[in-house]
Amino acid sequence: MRLNQYISSSGFCSRRQAERYITAKKVLVNGKIAPHVYFVKEDDHVEVDGHTITHTARDIYMILNKPSGITCTASPAIAGNIIDFISYPERIFPVGRLDKETEGLILLTNDGSIVNDLMKDEHQQEKEYVVTVNRKITDTFIKDLSNGVDIYNPRTKGYTTTNPCTVTQLDNFTFRITLTQGLNRQIRRMCRRFQYTVTHLQRVRIKHIELGPLGRGQWRYLTEEEIAKLKS
Repeated sequence: MRLNQYISSSGFCSRRQAERYITAKKVLVNGKIAPHVYFVKEDDHVEVDGHTITHTARDIYMILNKPSGITCTASPAIAGNIIDFISYPERIFPVGRLDKETEGLILLTNDGSIVNDLMKDEHQQEKEYVVTVNRKITDTFIKDLSNGVDIYNPRTKGYTTTNPCTVTQLDNFTFRITLTQGLNRQIRRMCRRFQYTVTHLQRVRIKHIELGPLGRGQWRYLTEEEIAKLKS
């Protein structure tokens, strides 16, 4: 197994971050600085930035129905982090993030190899949300959201037009929206553009993986079929 994949599959970090550690010469194999391309052998001792890497034999894939108030970080220094909340006995990390006040489906794993594919915007991965706003929804509001909205993008320090998306009204104050982007606080900022404030936001689907009847604060392992589709 290549060194970057070995590190990411341990759950220590993503494969991309592992590459950064290797480039920065912060990875040691048997006490020596690791070359950029290296295939780990069974008896090798691997350290990253002073941390010994223990390779977990089995890959873990689970979803959590994240409650409001939980922060999507693996950092133990952040109070209310998602890893402390779920208290799983093996090292795992969240794939992507939900805002602290946003609820719903978040994927956790120890397999860093799937992270880049899921998070790259150009792969157009669908993410579906149920949104409640503070005042009555109009047909014009639904249409404007569907067509794309000009919102400020702090990453580029300019305005970005969101991709056209599917929006379906559920009742006077609630709608369902499917995005293929992952801009920071995107739904909240899209709504604010039309003087609506989001009062409740829940993610209910990522690609083919659905939250379903999973209770708030509960988690479950992915099924074999869900894992196979996730990797395809």
